[in-house]
Amino acid sequence: MPLSNSTITTAAAQPRSVLPSGHHYSNIPSFRNTLTWFILLTCILYILYSSNLILTARHHTCPTAAATVHEEDDLESLPTNLSSKISKPETFLQDEQQHEKYKGVNKKAAGALTPTELKHVVFGIAASSKLWNKRKEYIKVWWRPKETRGFVWMDKKVRTSWRDQAVLPEIRISGDTSRFKYTNRQGQRSAVRISRVVSETVRMGMKDVRWFVMGDDDTVFVVENLVRVLSKYDHREFYYVGSSSESHVQNIYFSYGMAYGGGGFAISYPLAVELEKMQDRCIQRYPGLYGSDDRMQACMAELGVPLTREPGFHQYDVYGDLLGLLGAHPVTPLLSLHHIDVVEPIFPRTTRVKALQQLFQSVNLDSASIMQQSICYDKRRSWSISISWGYVVQILRGVVSPRELEMPTRTFLNWYPRADYTAYAFNTRPVTKHPCQKPYVFYMNTVRYDRGSKREMVGVYGRDRRTRHPYCRWKMESPERIDSIVVFKKPHSQRWQKVPNIYYY
Repeated sequence: MPLSNSTITTAAAQPRSVLPSGHHYSNIPSFRNTLTWFILLTCILYILYSSNLILTARHHTCPTAAATVHEEDDLESLPTNLSSKISKPETFLQDEQQHEKYKGVNKKAAGALTPTELKHVVFGIAASSKLWNKRKEYIKVWWRPKETRGFVWMDKKVRTSWRDQAVLPEIRISGDTSRFKYTNRQGQRSAVRISRVVSETVRMGMKDVRWFVMGDDDTVFVVENLVRVLSKYDHREFYYVGSSSESHVQNIYFSYGMAYGGGGFAISYPLAVELEKMQDRCIQRYPGLYGSDDRMQACMAELGVPLTREPGFHQYDVYGDLLGLLGAHPVTPLLSLHHIDVVEPIFPRTTRVKALQQLFQSVNLDSASIMQQSICYDKRRSWSISISWGYVVQILRGVVSPRELEMPTRTFLNWYPRADYTAYAFNTRPVTKHPCQKPYVFYMNTVRYDRGSKREMVGVYGRDRRTRHPYCRWKMESPERIDSIVVFKKPHSQRWQKVPNIYYY
């Protein structure tokens, strides 16, 4: 029996027999189970991790320029123009020590985004001592003592009376530019001096500045409209705002991406600070350029900042009568007029200065509406009427489409006499030769604000009787008997805040 028990025990324990090496068969199934569970757990974790990425990826899309932001904090953190944000040169922004010099002075402007006002704009006016006695009268028309801020940068000292000092900007003498090379045979060396006006104005260290506006001594600004336009942009970003020339040939020769200084342009504060750091070195690299405008644009290109176009800046590279251009002004605020000495007075039978003073009667009442065109029709008489508020009313016999009336009439000549009408950077139409289609023109004589119950502006436009009209055979009532036209209009200072930022030419 003991032998039998021993045999049974041995038989039952046979699967657990010991290997020669001393390892047991019972460890193999346990290792396999552990490996299986480890692989299974790894797969589950991978699936969960991958699904989590898929579910959350859609919440990390990059913001676009058209993205709508409802949080006020988010609105301040996003740029209003992605191109200006991307175009910031990081290499220049690394110079924190130099930047703090201006950052401390302009700390308030870099704070919360509040509406831009006239006090936030500083003008830099490039002037010549030879023409100062004549052109200072143009500045008096638009400059507002104790409201506008800025400097006139002159090539040398000029005599000014105490009366002029009270109504004109402070006069400064530009720095010496003899160390800069200038090799253009057709231009004048003064272009180097004028190109540094913005940098020299920045060095004045004025407080609470958001924009620097550059112009010539024969540039006339409409400052309220300038503030309205600049308010659209975030002054904390890099902006180079201006417009090109009316001459297609000029734009080809220089650049369509260049802001013409005569028409005026604006530079945001942080961009002006970066320009001041590098402009002298930049100018040295372009001795062969013609003027100050292209030197400025060359430095903007090195900073990576493109031109932001605002068609309200008018270079007016034309000769002759501006009636065709101002009578069909594009749907955009009038910002500036230039080449006052070159073109004819905008109102006939008067001097250039008096014509500007007459125009600013309307500007002072409703600057937002100045030169804005309205088109209407007299069905009974079959007349087409075009009104450029504050400037002129034109009556044409027959029904002329708005598409044609919105197109400037070529009452002016090209900057290049040999160039024909195709050399303009916009569409134009010829002056009609048909005797019956010659417009009857009524220029603004007086304008006033009626404080009565209607609270509207009353403008009287008188006909220039010295302009004779040829005989017309059309059996149609003629405007010949009309001596004056009265235009009633409600003030509308907020008109540009209620329309899209789309401009039509």
